[in-house]
This record gives sequence, C-alpha cells and structure tokens, in this order.
Amino acid sequence: MSVQTLPAALAAARLADFDTVIDARSESEYAEDHLPGAVNWPSLGDAERARVGTIYKQDSPFEARKIGAALVAANLARHIQREVLDKPKGWQPLVYCWRGGKRSGALSLVLDQIGFRVTLVEGGYKAFRGAVLAQMPELAQGLQYRVVCGPTGVGKTRLLQALAAAGAQVLDLEGLACHRSSVLGLVPGQPQPSQKAFDTRIWDALRRLDPARPVFVESESRKVGNVAVPQALIAAMRASPCLRLDLPDDERVALLLEDYGFFVDDPELFCRRLDALVQLRGKAVVERWQEMVRAGELETVVRELLHTHYDPGYSASIERNFAQYAQARRCALADRSAGAMARLAREIAASVS
Repeated sequence: MSVQTLPAALAAARLADFDTVIDARSESEYAEDHLPGAVNWPSLGDAERARVGTIYKQDSPFEARKIGAALVAANLARHIQREVLDKPKGWQPLVYCWRGGKRSGALSLVLDQIGFRVTLVEGGYKAFRGAVLAQMPELAQGLQYRVVCGPTGVGKTRLLQALAAAGAQVLDLEGLACHRSSVLGLVPGQPQPSQKAFDTRIWDALRRLDPARPVFVESESRKVGNVAVPQALIAAMRASPCLRLDLPDDERVALLLEDYGFFVDDPELFCRRLDALVQLRGKAVVERWQEMVRAGELETVVRELLHTHYDPGYSASIERNFAQYAQARRCALADRSAGAMARLAREIAASVS
C-alpha cells in the first residue's frame, strides 16, 4: 500500500468519507483551529517542539533532529497503543499537520505499514485554511437569508431555536461564537473560539445548508464578542429580507434575567461586566447600577440598560445597516413562553416553505 494525497479543498469536501480525521500538530495548534471533527494526535507536543527548537538554534540541527525523531517515535507508539489497536482493517483515516510534511508524514507512514488506507491532506492545515477563506464568499452569497431582527431581550435566539425545531434552516452565529453578542454577552465557562476556528465553524455550517431553502439568522453586528463575522456573510445578511420580533418590556426583562441567570447567581460578576460601560455611560451611572445590583435590584438595572443603552443603539444600527428592515414583517409575541415561540416558529416556517 502507499499513502494517498488529496488537495485540501477536495479533502474538505470529502470529510465524511473518512472514519477519522487526525491532526498531527501540537495541542496549541489544534486548539487554535482544526478541520471539523478532527482528533488530536500530536507527533510533537508543545513542550517537545519548544525543546527541539531550542536545541536546533542553540546546539545543532543534527542533534535536534535525532531528539525530535525519538520523541515522535515515542508519541506515535502511544497513539497506536491507545487509538489504533481496536481499528478494523478497513479503517480509513485522513491525516494532516501544518503543511502536510514531516509530522503527518511520520504518522501516515506507520499507519500505512500496518495496512490501513491512509490519506494525507496536501499542504496540511495551511492549505485547508486557504480553501476555507476562498470558499467563504461563494458559500455565503449562495444562500437566501431571513434576518430575525428586534431589540435586546425579545427572544431572537429562542426563536431561532424554535425555528430549528420546526424544521427550518438556521445559522446560529452566537452559538458558533460562544457569545451573546454584547459587552455583557460572554458566557462564564465558555471561552470564545479563535477567529480561525470561528471561520471554520461558519464555513462548515454554510456548506451543509440547502441553497434552495431560506436560512434564518439573527441580525448580528460585524463582531460577536471578540470574533468577526466574515465580510461576505455580513454583506449578504444586510441585503436580505427581515423579520421584526416584538415582545412587551416586562417579558423582555424577565427573559434576560432567565437567559443571563449567571448574573443573578453572581451579582459581582454582573458588576464587573458593567465596568465595560463606563466609557459609554459614565462612571457615575455605572456605579449606581452596580450599587443597585448589589442591593438586589437586578430587574430595575436590566430595564434601565434596555431603555438607555441597548434600545437606542440597536434602533440606529439596524436601520442604518439592514437595507430591508423598513419593510420587515412584524412578528408580535404576547409572552416569552416556549409555546409562544414554537407557534410563531411554525407559522413563519410554513409561510416560507
């Protein structure tokens, strides 16, 4: 047998054809981004790469290669022992590293010698990243969007979830970004992906969508927390038809207290997040809000945040950026209940099918 190679774009399109996608890079490289569904079998870990690199620069490239080879061999043995002994003869892995070179080549050679049908990604992750960026505009512009608009707290994310449950196609950018898209939107315990990983998640989601059916997406700004939505996608969304979701203010406040329950559980976390608004709202206003939070007046603070901070900014932004917002279909909810969301989602999904 011999190791096969596939161009990165073709490998990306055929990921489902492989039993396992293996990233042979270090832990930190894998954590920054990787092919969808890939598992990490480092040929050299972060500390080992640093050690070999130091020897290469300070001592001798030859000595570095010897030590590197010993470390790679030991790591490969552990991967084989842990991951491969239970694999059947027909198991077909796809393997890559940074540029499709030594690290993935070493693993592929061993797997090939065992008798598995191994495929290497030509150019490795670097080429895959290039394919993602090259394909993103066509994928983004090839879909028909319905943009769910509405001020903070009306339940846009809940409606997207209800639409998905009703069988509609949904692109949940906040879910992919692990962020609720505001200065208070970082969810504790859920770090955001890197920009590269966010791009890959979007690319992977877009390629799975049916261009013949509408895709529901929330009216996001260019950035969701610390990551940016690809320009081609933002442009396509902003030119698309809109739905305007309305919910009474009391229900909006209650919904936000439910969705941001971690602020209810940890008022000091809420106070620390409010510090981000000092530049926009002034120190005195923010300190008053913090005092109210510590006094248990969260509902009042949330209501003031909506009326003085979120609503004015959202109104100006949505009218400026979304070309069809003035003609948006109005979707009024009487309450925030799951039943109300489900009924509206079924109605919307039926109207565009």
